[in-house]
Amino acid sequence: MKENAQKPITQITDKVQSWIESFIDNLPNLGVALIVLIISYFLSRLIYKITLRVAKKRVTQDSISRLIARAASIVIVLLGLFLALGALNLGKTLTGLLTGAGISGLVIGLALQGTLSNTISGIILSFRKNIRVGDWIETNGFSGEVIDINLNYFVLRSVDNNTVILPNKEILEKPFKNYSLTNRIRIVLECGVGYESDLNEVEQITKKAINDLFNQEEIQKEVEFFYTEFGDSSINFITRFWVDGLNGLEKLKAKSNAIVTIKNAFAKADINIPFPIRTLQFENGLSIQNNTSVVKESKD
Repeated sequence: MKENAQKPITQITDKVQSWIESFIDNLPNLGVALIVLIISYFLSRLIYKITLRVAKKRVTQDSISRLIARAASIVIVLLGLFLALGALNLGKTLTGLLTGAGISGLVIGLALQGTLSNTISGIILSFRKNIRVGDWIETNGFSGEVIDINLNYFVLRSVDNNTVILPNKEILEKPFKNYSLTNRIRIVLECGVGYESDLNEVEQITKKAINDLFNQEEIQKEVEFFYTEFGDSSINFITRFWVDGLNGLEKLKAKSNAIVTIKNAFAKADINIPFPIRTLQFENGLSIQNNTSVVKESKD
């Protein structure tokens, strides 16, 4: 009975002892594998920087340069991993990993459809010429400067200096507006003047104010001015013109400056920009005015 009880203990002890001896025997290989992994990690970072520098000299699109650099660094890391497994005498394990890559890849692909979709979209976006790092775009309800096109996500820096991270497939599948494809932006302004105003004079003053603001006499032919409607208390017009600019912030600045300039020009020429008035009349003669719209009420 004692021999039967001691037999399993002896087997476990021998097994543990063999593991310890195997670990001690493989310590040099383990050290080599660890050194290989560390070297491959730092080498991948170095290769990324070198490849990025070389790619930027040959490729004009920054997103493609980054994609090439990332691919080169990933290859170095994978090579280091295979060498480390070989140093540990895990050749059979490595063969098994490569053999099972097809089946496991199918399973992982089904489980990570969203991630793979973002990765593929990131590769496609990296090669698109109508969207690049540094462009100012508007998409999915956000606008800002493109600061990175990663393999999984798209990074914007908005006007308020916040970082917006969007999935790549959202950028690829939905429309976006790129302000940086041209170096000119169109400004649209709407305003109204009083019915007593000289409409020809209003048009001339508006065009001159815009020309003087941007110091471009040639813009005179490009300034569009149209009266649009007879409003409740004003004759409304719309004016459209082009300015030099590459992003939404420059558009806002140009529009703001144009509004201030037109307002000052109208004030100097004694042209009225009326605001709506609401008048409430009661039977006892009391009246109250408010600046929204004209309404009359009588109390029976």
